[in-house]
Amino acid sequence: MHSGELYFTGDEQLMQEQAACLDRLYDFNNTRPTEAAKRKEMLQEMFAEIGTGCYIEPPLHANWGGKHVHFGSHIYVNFSLTLVDDTHIFVGDYTMIGPNVTIATAGHPISPRLRERVYQYNVPVHIGRNCWIGAGAVILPGVTIGDHSVIGAGSVVTKDIPAGVVAVGNPCRVLREIGPHDEEYYFKDRRIKEQHLDPNKNQL
Repeated sequence: MHSGELYFTGDEQLMQEQAACLDRLYDFNNTRPTEAAKRKEMLQEMFAEIGTGCYIEPPLHANWGGKHVHFGSHIYVNFSLTLVDDTHIFVGDYTMIGPNVTIATAGHPISPRLRERVYQYNVPVHIGRNCWIGAGAVILPGVTIGDHSVIGAGSVVTKDIPAGVVAVGNPCRVLREIGPHDEEYYFKDRRIKEQHLDPNKNQL
């Protein structure tokens, strides 16, 4: 599963291991909003790694229930994230993921003959530190997204995206670099207030 080579997904042992992961995911998705401590404890068991201060809003969908997912710290995930985590997915600290995002590591051969035989291959995905993945984005196998970059809503990311850029579209392409304008304005002509720039304060 982790070599990048083709393999048979109908292997009985793999299916048994996967079913156990999906049972835990089912339990996570059926927790109550007031059971934050329980959710945190479950995610530490379900994921390969998960740092402090992470929040994932159910429902979460994951082929292996997060078993091959590596989250840093202070990551926020909105509703209905789909992780096709048949191999490793890495997400850096402070990254935000909007609703209905798909991060996929699995692919299938173009050859119809091989697809009929249920062959698959997996390639890891890497998302850097402090990224923002917009609602409905799709990130495909083997993609790396650099630190601090923003992926626009609805984008389909088929190739690597460098650090420090805004990238949008299908296929996703770099729109522009993040620069001084973004340190002055947070949305169109709306200027950032001075108190929001103070690293020691979080104010409404």
